Amino acid sequence: MSSVIGTMKKFPKTFWVANTIELFERWAWYGFFMLFANYLTGSSDVGGLEFTQTQKGMIMGIGTGILYFLPVITGSIADKYGYKKVLILAFTIYTSAFILLPMFDSFTGVFIMYLYLALGAALFKPVISATIAKTTTDETASIGFGIFYLMVNLGAFLGPMITLIFKSASYDMVFHISAGIIALNFILLLFYKEPGRKKVEGSFMDTMSEVFTNIVVVLKDLKFVVFLIIISGFWTMYNQLFFTLPVFITQWVDSSAMFYFFQNHWSFISETYGEGNQLGSEFITNFDAMFIIIFQLIVSSVVMKKKPLGTMITGIIISSIGMALTLFTQNVLYTMVAIFIFAIGEMTASPKITEYIGRIAPADKKALYMGYSFIPVFLGNIFAGFISGNVYQNMSDKISLLKEEVALRGINIPEISHTFSQNDYVHMAEQKMGMSSTELTNYLWNNYHPANIWMIIAGIGLLSAVSLMFYNRFLINSEN
Repeated sequence: MSSVIGTMKKFPKTFWVANTIELFERWAWYGFFMLFANYLTGSSDVGGLEFTQTQKGMIMGIGTGILYFLPVITGSIADKYGYKKVLILAFTIYTSAFILLPMFDSFTGVFIMYLYLALGAALFKPVISATIAKTTTDETASIGFGIFYLMVNLGAFLGPMITLIFKSASYDMVFHISAGIIALNFILLLFYKEPGRKKVEGSFMDTMSEVFTNIVVVLKDLKFVVFLIIISGFWTMYNQLFFTLPVFITQWVDSSAMFYFFQNHWSFISETYGEGNQLGSEFITNFDAMFIIIFQLIVSSVVMKKKPLGTMITGIIISSIGMALTLFTQNVLYTMVAIFIFAIGEMTASPKITEYIGRIAPADKKALYMGYSFIPVFLGNIFAGFISGNVYQNMSDKISLLKEEVALRGINIPEISHTFSQNDYVHMAEQKMGMSSTELTNYLWNNYHPANIWMIIAGIGLLSAVSLMFYNRFLINSEN
């Protein structure tokens, strides 16, 4: 413990400023992002936009995918023009985007504003990571990045816990709180001292030319490219935590047992995060971040000295098992167990991905290769958008399945519109079919099997794990 404290004293002030900036940025991001899927697809009478699942998948998949693709360009811009200038621009875009986004309710308008928000995040990401790297040494890097990732997960946990308190009042408040939190970073920038960086000579076009030349260099490494494509399967599965799970819980999972538990033992939780006799789906999903905060150090200590590839395969299989558990029941306790098992797999696999890329990169190109570790995250978001969009729409969306059942029964119900919300449609269907809300949900669950979506998602994870086994057996071993 004394050695850890001694190491922490060696960090410069900018290291701690950067970590605090990261905490607020993740707080602002996840404060809205965990709620975003239900905001896009939810009923208009509770503040939702009533987009289709396919539209949701396009916005979240493509928009977030672009966010993770752009840092290869924005990182070069930061190196050329300065970290602090880029951070000021990033927070300006971030703050204005959070304020403007809830003013739009059309698919095109929301999509454009989300892309604008993603630009702010893409400008921020490479700068803050580079700052942490440049304010740590070989001696302090391990603890330094451990602190950094703790800030990431702490922000990811706190964000939704705060914004969910105001969700019932207005979704606008969710975005405005995120705007306020990110704006705090303007104050922190007064204490931010830019670490030493290698200044980039030449014009902006010269910088962009070098960026795309480096992309070609990386793409010529078949072993690296194959690994990035395979591991994108893990990120496709992981992103369902935000893209699909909150919507699935809202539509299908009965969380009343958990609601009454908190009502009897900790009423603040049920009163703050409950709706009717159900807990908010985002509150339940947010346990993933809590599990990581509690168990990451334990899991990391267990897998620290194990080989990265084998550890990744194990972690992905564990995460796939967690995803598959949601197949069996609508009981929220199984959902909680599923999230916990998934989190264990996530904590096992995710840190080893970066470590492995560092190992397989040529000695003279490590920095270049590490800069392209975003590619599987980019691909994972694109693929996840399709799964949570088109696939979920056809297999699992409660409104779509109900419309199908209503059509089969020849029941006449008005189309959903600005004056006739999704909830109005569901309530009228319940009346005309002579079922309570619970009975209708159970009927659709038993006859349309919406949980089968998790077979596909878990299958993607298992395919990724099996592909890594073949990759290790035939591509890696063949070169040893």
